[in-house]
Amino acid sequence: MPSRADVLVVAATARELAPADGWRTLVCGVGPVEAAASTAASIAAERPALVLHVGIAGAWRASGLVPPSLVIGSAARYTDLAIPAAWAPSVLEPAPALIAGAQRALPHAVLRVIGTSARVGGTTTDVEVEAMEGFAVLRAAALAGVPALEVRAISNAVEETDRARWAFDDAFAAIIAATPRLVAELSQ
Repeated sequence: MPSRADVLVVAATARELAPADGWRTLVCGVGPVEAAASTAASIAAERPALVLHVGIAGAWRASGLVPPSLVIGSAARYTDLAIPAAWAPSVLEPAPALIAGAQRALPHAVLRVIGTSARVGGTTTDVEVEAMEGFAVLRAAALAGVPALEVRAISNAVEETDRARWAFDDAFAAIIAATPRLVAELSQ
């Protein structure tokens, strides 16, 4: 396992990042293009041994997931990509050891596929959790040969269009509180 100094914690915005305690951080930007480009550049420059992607996400109401539930990504699915898998992958699965470590660190978190779309509401209900950067971060890591995992805190129902009703503060607090436990467990 890597040391804390070898872990790169990536989030779309600074509000999703816990203060670094021996690990490195990257604000990758919002959306799959920004996330992939920023993450790839950071991996090339910093050579981390592990990438942990954290942030907030929406969940379809039918999933039963409510703010600020924590979700460990069993896979990242790029839902905007509708081409044959032979041309480009659209699903990435983290190493089982990373998932097991995250489950030890966050025993109340649920394990779900997390969909990545460039727009809110861009996933379908067969992917219960929706975010905008996960697949891009994990793909950049995979291409560099660096293991990676995505963990999210639910901030809203995907169907809720009134952002004033989204639980941003609760979700930010949940993911920030979870990050040190995740890094500690994954760097043992």
